[in-house]
This record gives sequence, structure tokens and C-alpha cells, in this order.
Amino acid sequence: MIRESIPREFVVNLDGPKGNAFQLMGLVKGLAWRYGLPDGIMTFDDIIEEMKSSDYTNLVKTIDKYFGEYVIFETANKELLNA
Repeated sequence: MIRESIPREFVVNLDGPKGNAFQLMGLVKGLAWRYGLPDGIMTFDDIIEEMKSSDYTNLVKTIDKYFGEYVIFETANKELLNA
């Protein structure tokens, strides 16, 4: 079988327009569709609920928790870097 290679890594600059909360929730939807939901998660809404349960740092950390093998976040924000 011959197939096209699939990029397995996304780099997101959290300081740019793709780093806002709504863009990040859309990214999670795309990752869940492409790679499936992580083990132990019943629905996409479970992840979104966890993302929205606190502040922006929690949102980013939740994405990293479930999809960190696919996403690399870049930022100059010291609070996020030290979280």
C-alpha cells in the first residue's frame, strides 16, 4: 500500500490569532476527528467542558494533556511557560 504521509504535529503560536480560546477549541475538534478521542474520554464535549472549567491556562493545559503528542505550543507568556 502506498499512501500520502500524514503530518502528526501542529505548532500553534499562542500569542497570535490562532491562540485565542475559540480557535483552540476548533483545533481540538479537528484533532479529535482526525486522531480520535483519547482513552477514557466519552465525548468531544467532555474535553470542551474540561477546557472551559477554568481560565485560559487551564484550557491550554487541557489540550496539552489530551493532544500533546500532536500539538506544540509556542509563547512568550511567562505565566503559561511556568504553568
